[in-house]
Amino acid sequence: MQRARLVVSYVGGDFHGFAASSGHTSVLSELTRTVSLVAREPIELVGAGRTDAGVHAWGQVVSGDLPDDLDLADLMRRVNKMLAPAIAIRSVEWAEADFDARFSATWRCYRYHIWNDPAPNPLLATVSWHVPQPLDLVLLQAAVSPLIGEHDFTSFCRKPKVPDGQPPASLVRIVRDVSWDRIDDSPMLRLQIKGSAFCHQMVRSLTATMVEVGLHRITPADVHAILHARDRSLAGQVAPPQGLVLWEVGYDGDRWDADIDISRDDGPEE
Repeated sequence: MQRARLVVSYVGGDFHGFAASSGHTSVLSELTRTVSLVAREPIELVGAGRTDAGVHAWGQVVSGDLPDDLDLADLMRRVNKMLAPAIAIRSVEWAEADFDARFSATWRCYRYHIWNDPAPNPLLATVSWHVPQPLDLVLLQAAVSPLIGEHDFTSFCRKPKVPDGQPPASLVRIVRDVSWDRIDDSPMLRLQIKGSAFCHQMVRSLTATMVEVGLHRITPADVHAILHARDRSLAGQVAPPQGLVLWEVGYDGDRWDADIDISRDDGPEE
């Protein structure tokens, strides 16, 4: 057996999230089942990010041990034929024996798409959030400043379950880059956020709060206040899942949050 690294894309609408879930169809369970069928033996796979139900991915990374005589190009072709069109392996290659898609990752990049027009776009409804009221792009861009750096994101994370007798997991995260832009002068607005890790519903909660800024309901200063209040009730709603995409996972350099203990946070990242 030899460790393999796969880059996988999927449309999340038909799945109960990425990670395996008892009694539900997940991206990982379908991918594992199909790879095992092609390899003709049970295979265990792990992903870099545990996306929530309805969330998509373009650059999800998956690792696992495969028979070392397996033709990887043939594996990709056969798995893609069986799982099309909802799941696709974009690339597959042999990796170092200690490579782990989740724990070897040094950063993750998510994108969130908003169709900002009075009329909905049926062709993009499954991959974007329709916000009919005009959003102020300048204010959206101003709202990102308080979020960059190392912060306790309790106000923007779903509270994780805590085992009996254990202290709560840290919700401190390091965000290195956040930006908003308009795509090709269209009504489509795109958020891009890059960090070493994200807690459950963090990106969608941040998105919804920044949309409130873009609608002139709160100010960028309010985002700063909400962040430092460490109170989940102040951040309001969570943006719908279909607008979110796990865009890319990186393995270069060191983790920015190597000194932060997030090892017990086993909930979905998004």
